[in-house]
Parts: sequence; structure tokens; C-alpha cells
Amino acid sequence: MPVSDGFDELKERIDKADREIKAAAAQDEAELNAAVEKARKNADQRAAELRERSTETSDKTKRQWVEAQSDWEKHIKQIRARIDEKKTELDAAMAADDARDAEEDAMDAIDYAKSVVAEAEYAVLDALRLEKRAETLKQPMAHST
Repeated sequence: MPVSDGFDELKERIDKADREIKAAAAQDEAELNAAVEKARKNADQRAAELRERSTETSDKTKRQWVEAQSDWEKHIKQIRARIDEKKTELDAAMAADDARDAEEDAMDAIDYAKSVVAEAEYAVLDALRLEKRAETLKQPMAHST
């Protein structure tokens, strides 16, 4: 699979998530709870797949990505623990504060994703550039005798 196909897949995932988020805005609380659980399971599955792929290589760059992923997973666990803890609180003021906190967490995740997408774009373009360079170097020189 060409490296640029991975970027197409990323765009499709972002578009799908965008559609699901917009649809969820019109759902009732029970439907939203189901959507949240589904999204959480999907995120857990994607993280497990990434962990599995990351452990298959010991390349320095891969180790750096694994470390970044590990840091992100720690952050996600903290957020989820707080979310799980807050599910039992019923006070309206606390619920409003929780909603604000959840929105801030969501914005942080979006900002992080934007950065990751920018890095993915850079990595794909660099890989394409290096592939072109390798092809050029494989070709016989036009001016050789």
C-alpha cells in the first residue's frame, strides 16, 4: 500500500467521526451514552492495534512514537477515570462543571490530533520525496559514457 493511501484512510476516519459527532448532537442521553461507549471501544481497539504494531519493530523512530503513544494513553486513562468517577454525581452545578471539563478535554484531543495530522502529512510527503529520490538514483545517468 502506498504511504499516501494511509493519509486517505485518515481523512476518511476523520470524516466518519465528524458525521457521527454531528448526528450525536441530536440524540437523547441514552443514545449518547451508547455512542460514547461505542467510541470508547473503538478508541481502545485502535490503541491496541497501534501498540501491537509498535512492539513489532525496535526502530528508534518507532520507539519515539511508542513513547508519545504511551504518554497519550496515560492522559486518556486519567480523563476516563475522571469521567467514570463523575458519572455518579448528580448535582446540576457539578454536571455543568463536568461538561466544561469534558469540552476542554475534547478540545485538547482535537488540538493533539491536528498536530498528529500535520506530522503525518510531513511524514507522508517526506516518504514520497525519498521514494522519488531513490527512483532517480536507480536510473542510469543520462550523461554516462
